[in-house]
Amino acid sequence: MTENHTELAVATARGSVDGPTVVALRGEIDLGAATSLTARLDALTSGPSPDLVLDLRGVTFIDCAGLGVLCRARNRVRARAGRLRLVSDSARFRRMLGMLDLGGVFEVASRLPDVTSRPLDTPAGAWVALR
Repeated sequence: MTENHTELAVATARGSVDGPTVVALRGEIDLGAATSLTARLDALTSGPSPDLVLDLRGVTFIDCAGLGVLCRARNRVRARAGRLRLVSDSARFRRMLGMLDLGGVFEVASRLPDVTSRPLDTPAGAWVALR
């Protein structure tokens, strides 16, 4: 059993009613975390026109189950006329997306978009373990 686990923190841009919801993830996004993460992302993508930014810079590992979670979130956002952005500075992650023909499927940036450059409303202790 691995010592690693997945944690998530949800924040919104301070002072921005229409700003994106930023979900920062850290740890491993694998089969063990997929069910909990899917439930969290389903809740965040349930309304009309969701604007979601998944900050993956703290993710140390992602497997096919984790990619499935990202694809599900993308499909739910598109079905609701919303927007999903991934933030990752990992060349390995970008190569993996390309090898799986997912490079053009996701909008990927290496840093948070300008709209979220303002301080985020992330309460102390906002990180929640998913498993």
